Amino acid sequence: MGLLVVGSIALDSVITPFGETADALGGAAVFFAMAGAVLHPVQVVGVVGSDFPEAHLKALAARGVDLAGVERQTGESFRWKARYSYDLNSRETLETRLGVFADFRPRIPEQFRKARFVFLGNIDPELQLSVLDQVQDPTLVACDTMNYWIQLKRDVLLELLRHIDILMVNDSEARELSGDWNIYRAARWILSRGPKMAVIKQGEHGALLVDADTTFKVPAYPLQEVFDPTGAGDAFAGGFMAHVARTGDLSFANLRRAMVYGSAMGSLAVEAFGVQRLEQVALPEVRARVRAFRDLVHFALDGEDE
Repeated sequence: MGLLVVGSIALDSVITPFGETADALGGAAVFFAMAGAVLHPVQVVGVVGSDFPEAHLKALAARGVDLAGVERQTGESFRWKARYSYDLNSRETLETRLGVFADFRPRIPEQFRKARFVFLGNIDPELQLSVLDQVQDPTLVACDTMNYWIQLKRDVLLELLRHIDILMVNDSEARELSGDWNIYRAARWILSRGPKMAVIKQGEHGALLVDADTTFKVPAYPLQEVFDPTGAGDAFAGGFMAHVARTGDLSFANLRRAMVYGSAMGSLAVEAFGVQRLEQVALPEVRARVRAFRDLVHFALDGEDE
């Protein structure tokens, strides 16, 4: 079943206390696709400039990512540069050059329009709505957003929420959107605006899945080495959506498993700079990480056998 992602394709320059990269393959759609393709084929819609290295596109294609929806336009590619603090929790954006991404208007190829599972990456909510006008009755639509769109285009974003199944945001975005500091009440507020589910990413504190009846929390994986947190949330989304697309199962029990697959992919992504780790990871390693998550949280009640 088709899995479509629409979002940014970028050249990232990242500085951390542990090293740095320059013009590395990045962008929300890239991290999503690199993570998701380990589990299920991914279709990408995005734009790159005339300066975008062909080798980067070949790296995506080598993972089985369908790039038929990626346009190459005359001009500079989207570039982003940031520096992380020593604890990797705070980030300073040093430079953002949108290039051809500034005029990005998603055009969904005919062969992508029947995708059953759609992820709307962090782009203008007007463009996210335009994507929904082009796809044909998807089974599940999830989307991301950010504080910039919450502040600048709140009304359009609220309209978008009426047309999606899952809003997948981090805790600060959920708080700003809802106006409530309590993350659980913020999730309920999101559900009251249309989505069937809310997924709230909490970084080193894990991630939360909430629907009308149930709440599920998956912890962050206890890593001893973290090199670059860039794209971890998009890798999470890729793992989550790819597991659902691979199984075709929308039960809450399976969505819990999707949360763990998403967390596994996010934890793998941060073990190297950019997408370097995701380029190498294989399905057996992902499954081993998922089993490690199970062992991390499993316990028996008093009187029960382990």
